[in-house]
Amino acid sequence: MNTDISDEKLSSLFELTKSINLNASISELLNIYRDVLEKKLNIGRLMLLSHDENWKSILSYGIPQDSLEFTLERTKAYSKIKDITEVHKDAWATGCEFEIVVPVYHKELALAYVFLGDLKEGDHEMGSAIKHLPYIQTLTNILVVAIENKKLAKENIHQVLLKHELDLAKEIQSILVPSVLPHTDELDVAAYYLPYHEISGDYYDFIPLNDHEFAFCIADVSGKGVAAALLMSNFQASLHAQIEQTNSLIDLVRRLNKNVMDTARGENFITFFIAKFNRLTQVLTYVNAGHYPPILYMENKVTLLKLGGHALGMFPEMTHLAEGTETLTTPASILSYTDGITELENANQEEYGIDKLTELFISLINSGVTAQHLNDKIAETLATYKGRKPYIDDITLLCCRILKRSQLPLFQQ
Repeated sequence: MNTDISDEKLSSLFELTKSINLNASISELLNIYRDVLEKKLNIGRLMLLSHDENWKSILSYGIPQDSLEFTLERTKAYSKIKDITEVHKDAWATGCEFEIVVPVYHKELALAYVFLGDLKEGDHEMGSAIKHLPYIQTLTNILVVAIENKKLAKENIHQVLLKHELDLAKEIQSILVPSVLPHTDELDVAAYYLPYHEISGDYYDFIPLNDHEFAFCIADVSGKGVAAALLMSNFQASLHAQIEQTNSLIDLVRRLNKNVMDTARGENFITFFIAKFNRLTQVLTYVNAGHYPPILYMENKVTLLKLGGHALGMFPEMTHLAEGTETLTTPASILSYTDGITELENANQEEYGIDKLTELFISLINSGVTAQHLNDKIAETLATYKGRKPYIDDITLLCCRILKRSQLPLFQQ
């Protein structure tokens, strides 16, 4: 081989590697590659296959447009070869004939296949493509590895951005829930929270309203991920703002419904239960907006707190909305929960259900455990019940035990 040809090869390799180092785009690298094979090696027909979940063509020329799909499918039949191989022209449609397949491997992994056809003799030795197959293989290897590295870099950037979004969502969720819950002779409140993924669509809260009233709530947003966390963050901010502006829970829930409709635009909805307790009158008022009914247990009697309406964000107006009222006799205990508990399945695909949860709740209350211990025992029971089956949703519990009357501040007893 003469020096001019060697220099031209080295020059082409240098141009490609320089462009790679300068972070040229994939299309720019493919144009350089095509220029070398089509104009310098006089290869009139080419298809370059790369593997990205499936084999696909990332470069082709010299093939009629209406034959591309058929030709691509035909080339896949050669995706097991490991050496440069001659192929019969008769195996291809007219105008799509290939003569040589050049595989590109990294160890035992096939990275690409180059199909070459319409091989023309040029005016000088460089035009004889068959003589330069190892060079074509090397050039293709450099190109494909560069493309794979670009994909990995893009994927890494995506993973970094995704991690940033997850961290943001976690931070949002950390400020959604109360950092302190009362644990006094009068009132024992505790929560348990187990997210299905890194971030959750569940929310609970305990809100002191004045010296003699407090509210507590639980909610579950449809959907998961950052969008759901942001929607719940907006919902929590709206709840805290609106609850100070009205004494009516029905009015509050209607305002929240409008907020969810405006924010989610019908793409998500929120099931929501909120209750308000007056320490002077011992009256509990509540509204249940499409949420699983919390369990009230007092005087050896169970009441499911069902009254309310549909979930928030499902319809623009909440015309049929009811408020429930219960006069409590201490001690009284209320367990709020999300559907990840009642819909949890065992190995026989049987849901845990509200009946089992109610029975366990009564048993634990009668044993005299604290709210926190009660939640922990329920969580242990659920883990045993599901066995090796995975959790299918977030798990959230909010237990509120009103033990006796008191006029002392909630957090200073």
